[in-house]
Amino acid sequence: MGAETITAVVLTLNEEEHIGDCLASLGWADKRLVFDSFSQDKTVSLAEAAGAQVVQHPFENYAQQRNAALAAVETDWVFFVDADERSTPALANEIRLVVAERPERGWYVPRHNYIFGKLTLGAGWYPDYQARLFECAKVRYERPVHEVAVVEGELGYLEEPLVHYNYRNVAQFHKTQKGYTAYEAGILKGEIEAGEGRKPKIYTPWTQAVRHFWWRYVTLAGYRDGWHGLRLSGYMGYYEWVKYWRVWRG
Repeated sequence: MGAETITAVVLTLNEEEHIGDCLASLGWADKRLVFDSFSQDKTVSLAEAAGAQVVQHPFENYAQQRNAALAAVETDWVFFVDADERSTPALANEIRLVVAERPERGWYVPRHNYIFGKLTLGAGWYPDYQARLFECAKVRYERPVHEVAVVEGELGYLEEPLVHYNYRNVAQFHKTQKGYTAYEAGILKGEIEAGEGRKPKIYTPWTQAVRHFWWRYVTLAGYRDGWHGLRLSGYMGYYEWVKYWRVWRG
């Protein structure tokens, strides 16, 4: 039998800032597929100039988009990478090794998250395992947001990390967290309306904020990142407060 083949897939929407460097880091893959949601910037032209295959597909939700990308892949394996992530030679070597020699049908990849330009190893941002590498015939995605990969077979954990240039600045961080918080509050409200959860008490936002800060800063060792870890733990505690305040307010 021949060597296992791999397609690196990058889902994009207006990623001209990142797509060139991302694709350059994936040059080891047998194929590179940019699955684009009709970007309005130079994402498509830059991807084509880098030699990647480009497919444009309307975005409905993340699970649907990943499943559509899987249908376009013709290799044995697929490796999903975000545009703001970078592969490394060490990770490429490990991937080639496990798809050739190991029985697992899917793999989690750790990430090195750079937040505000700083590698962040505490407060829950490392190892930050993401399920990204799969045998194509053995995986499908479910759930519209924070999609879940359902794999037929065992899953393993890689050792070499992806590099993730996460939040460039504080403004981008807050914008993203506001979106996540609104989404999560909506889920909790739906569960309460369906009789699957209890409405928070007036004090719940405060207790949850303290609990979450402690979890990030102490349990998940945010203190190891100094002031940076303290600030991030505080921010995440605050957004936990916002989430439960939204739910309590109704």
